[in-house]
Amino acid sequence: MKKRLIAAACTSALGALTLTACGGGGGAAESGDVTLKLVAADYGDKASNSSTAYWKDVAQRFTAANPKIKVDVQVINWNDIDSQVKTMIQSGNVPDVLQTGGYADKVADDLLYKADEVLSEKTRANLIDSFAKAGEVEGTQYGIPFVSSARAFFYNKAIFAKAGIAEAPKSWDDLKAAAAKIKAKVPGVTPYALPLGPEEAQGESLIWELGSGGGFTDAKGTYTLNSPANVEAFTWLKTNLVGPGLTYANPATTDRKTAFADFAAGKTAMLNGHPSLIQMSKDGKVDYGVAPIPGKAGALTSTLGVADWMMAFKDNGHKEEVKKFLDFAYSKENTLKFDEMYNLMPVTEDTLKEMTGNGKHKDLEPFFALLPHAVFYPLGDTSWDAVSAEIKKSGGTAVSDPAKVLGELQKKAEDTVSDQ
Repeated sequence: MKKRLIAAACTSALGALTLTACGGGGGAAESGDVTLKLVAADYGDKASNSSTAYWKDVAQRFTAANPKIKVDVQVINWNDIDSQVKTMIQSGNVPDVLQTGGYADKVADDLLYKADEVLSEKTRANLIDSFAKAGEVEGTQYGIPFVSSARAFFYNKAIFAKAGIAEAPKSWDDLKAAAAKIKAKVPGVTPYALPLGPEEAQGESLIWELGSGGGFTDAKGTYTLNSPANVEAFTWLKTNLVGPGLTYANPATTDRKTAFADFAAGKTAMLNGHPSLIQMSKDGKVDYGVAPIPGKAGALTSTLGVADWMMAFKDNGHKEEVKKFLDFAYSKENTLKFDEMYNLMPVTEDTLKEMTGNGKHKDLEPFFALLPHAVFYPLGDTSWDAVSAEIKKSGGTAVSDPAKVLGELQKKAEDTVSDQ
């Protein structure tokens, strides 16, 4: 989820969320009957917490259990991994296993094994279903989720108390009423932070569109950026939040990092956020609450999901060895260790159950409840990167003229698809 998850500054897709960070490293394996090449993104922000140590430990324990299979580990920072992998592929030095932010381009080039070719039935069944489906291209899974994030509604309890608001809003009307009370009774605070600037326009847009029953695509995967439901969502924002001055004066130029910083500083009362905002709020001594995202008719049971991905390449023909390694890597012992090491969200049922029930992750439990119902960007469509870039560029201006802006974005999306 490059620049999509917990470390928002590093997007897609855990962003910013977001699940990304910076750093690097590498390692070599001893000779053996088969040597697998593993290339992975680095979630650490310094050498002392680089992902290199994690993957070397996994590799060593795997080889101890499977002496005929060695694993060469190369960990690359998020800024460089895509370009370096591209060079590897072009030069014929193709990895066996890659963990990074996206998979659709590799599927388009027919480079990857199908997930059911390199995962046992037990491991596949253990993947959270919504995330496994997000790894599909035309009904076939290639992308294997590795770590995840989700969005939920954050609110400042102290500001709510000052404004006389007893509970988190469940519907859009509740949110509007709460924002109006905050504006009247707690001056100097932005009631709702609406970040529709280039950093996060695609994320915040989709959250609001889900609230009205819309989204970026229909059930067949066709873009529906200007659907009536999407226009309705932006029209509501224009009329009920932007117009009355209950959010930023210009949401289209406001980025997520600004909204998060304002919430952590007690300058805004409500926003949609991912788990990294928990620690930011604690650091800022904000008494915060987390709840499901308000929708048009009530609290949403779905949420925006973001994932980083594992994938296996066909080039070296190591299907059975890769299958053994991935089954080992996706054991609860390993996934739990990685998720806890970087404060990330699980993609497997057993780790989700462990993290939900062990009492160490109470702050994350509202997100855990939403994970099985996560909705994703159209990650399996190779046009998505270009369409997402257009949404980031101008999507936020839809709060000024919803039908016109969303119509223009729809035309660009259709042109992008036809050009492929």
